[in-house]
Amino acid sequence: MSKRILVWDVPTRVFHWLLVTSFVGAYLTAESERNRDIHVMLGYTLLGLIVFRLLWGFFGTRYAQFKSFLFKPGEVVAYLLSLVKGKATHYVGHNPAGSVSVWLLLSLGISLGVTGVMLLQEDVGDSVVNIHAVATKIMLAVVFLHLCGVLVSSVLHRENLVRSMVTGFKTAEPDEGIRRSYAWLGAIMLLVVAAYWFVSTR
Repeated sequence: MSKRILVWDVPTRVFHWLLVTSFVGAYLTAESERNRDIHVMLGYTLLGLIVFRLLWGFFGTRYAQFKSFLFKPGEVVAYLLSLVKGKATHYVGHNPAGSVSVWLLLSLGISLGVTGVMLLQEDVGDSVVNIHAVATKIMLAVVFLHLCGVLVSSVLHRENLVRSMVTGFKTAEPDEGIRRSYAWLGAIMLLVVAAYWFVSTR
């Protein structure tokens, strides 16, 4: 019998929303020389968040671990086809399509962060500038597709995926939930980022 269970731990949710805030903020301040310091601050935040997520992918809770959403290409294709037919399999954690977006966003985030740091140095070649710009555009496209996927999955499975990434809860079998939320770690993440932003903007 299905019931309301905890799926997403607090650090995963904090990472998700801080990443959204950092990327959107960095994108909106990219062309403004006056807001250059804010852009750099948000870029460093994004890079730091991804470093945390890479570690949490090995040591985090059940659905945060990378091994929970490692799908073969054939499984991704099969899921996309079932999605088109409106008969997609329900996943408690990341579905195959969602897992692709996660891998892409992490990879693109690393690319953006590394090239962003390189751009702060002197005598940077045009290739670095181009890679940074292209990675930004691709990440925007992936974010758009991710949002479309969230909308489609929410409608097909009649569950609010955005709300679940806020509350951490979904409806599934009782034994499929995680036992610990690690709220203390999420609080530390928020405090560290808030402190960094406070110091950087003074």
